[in-house]
Amino acid sequence: MPLPTILQNLPLPVIGSPLFIISNPRLVIEQCKAGIVGSMPALNARPASQLDEWLAEITETLAAYNRQHPDRPAAPFAINQIVHKSNDRLEHDMALCEKYKVPIIITSLGARTDVNEAVHRWGGVVLHDIINNTFARKAIDKGADGLIAVAAGAGGHAGTTSPFALVQEIREWFDGPLALSGAIATGRAILAARAMGADFAYIGSAFIATEEARAVDEYKRMITESTSQDIVYSNLFTGVHGNYLRGSIVRAGLDPDNLAVSDPSKMNFGGEGAKKAWKDIWGAGQGVGAIKEVVPARVLIERLRSEYLAAKAQLCAA
Repeated sequence: MPLPTILQNLPLPVIGSPLFIISNPRLVIEQCKAGIVGSMPALNARPASQLDEWLAEITETLAAYNRQHPDRPAAPFAINQIVHKSNDRLEHDMALCEKYKVPIIITSLGARTDVNEAVHRWGGVVLHDIINNTFARKAIDKGADGLIAVAAGAGGHAGTTSPFALVQEIREWFDGPLALSGAIATGRAILAARAMGADFAYIGSAFIATEEARAVDEYKRMITESTSQDIVYSNLFTGVHGNYLRGSIVRAGLDPDNLAVSDPSKMNFGGEGAKKAWKDIWGAGQGVGAIKEVVPARVLIERLRSEYLAAKAQLCAA
């Protein structure tokens, strides 16, 4: 199956994952201008009315950039919608996405036919993130156009399945758009994702350590100083298992080796409780060991592109 037109011919096959609290219009715009899909959660706009301003800023800035650079236009952008019942802003935020004809919607925590149909009515594409093959089938059955396989090692809410196994199982029955998430922080890893059968690498943690990211300096520094051994997998903070920086858990006065188990029925992704948890406890994936410094997003993407092309050339020469 060919990729949707909007996802074809990206200079680098990468989608920047939506980072709760951290992603903002400035980061999204720089990602798109540098040739990858930039994204952010709708819930990052607080109060809710701010989302209108942010979507106007992104669409107008990218449209102006494209007029000035018709030979190398910006990549499209995406907005992440949490479709779990705890998100009482979904209807409001979806209406604004329709107003601005957001080209790509990334849905999380429950596939919904009504949301997919709404996006399709304005000509948008829906990518749904999943952690296993069962959820992948449900998402496609409910009308999602593509999938984001959130494999073991991914930052934030992540699964436990090896990316090799997850991509293989999905590709046995689905030939549509597929992005892979999980410890991808180098150009070589982007090429590996493609070799496994994914169309795109889905990268989050590396963008936390960029100048545009809305993260405190200590968070960015901790990203650059950590390795895979500093990542802790727990469901304590939101009710869904995710990967977090050990140092931030210690900083919050908790023992990362003896965390309680949360009640999944009390999940909260839309309210202030969720915002506070992610403000105090910092998410990151197992690929942090490849992140050595805080740089502008453009510089990071240039490095990824250079490494990706070098890895391709090395394989071709082998």
